[in-house]
Amino acid sequence: MALASFLLLQATAAVFFVGDAASELFQDPGEPHSVFEGLVSVALIVGVAVGIWQLRVTLARMAAQERALETARGSLADVIDAQFAAWKLTPAERDVGLFALKGLDVAQIAEIRGAAAGTVRAQLTRIYAKAGVSGRAQFAAWFVEDLLQAGLEMELPERQRA
Repeated sequence: MALASFLLLQATAAVFFVGDAASELFQDPGEPHSVFEGLVSVALIVGVAVGIWQLRVTLARMAAQERALETARGSLADVIDAQFAAWKLTPAERDVGLFALKGLDVAQIAEIRGAAAGTVRAQLTRIYAKAGVSGRAQFAAWFVEDLLQAGLEMELPERQRA
């Protein structure tokens, strides 16, 4: 938005200077001041063109990053679903596991699920046992590490993967 505002200001200045330089060049074509204003006008026009190009490049990059983020979100959800199925988590354990991955504590999970905190703690213990981890940090790290590893493999050239 800032770049677009700057471009609008620059374009307005360019229109003013082009009009001013053109009128002075027609009145007195050999005057150094008029020639200088003409050159400044050309520089402003080039600056506006480069600014527009940079704005387009920036917007394209932002769109690509947003698509990558959406892909990563979808990939993480797929990884979580597949792993929960591999660990044979019950539907209740899946819910508790997702809430734990989102960073909710035992009391918050219990409140959302309408369960006792002890029940949620027991479910988390079973989830961690099925996952082969010792706690919440290792549980969350398991998914992040898996997603990052998949992303790194996609970026590496074939000869570096072996």
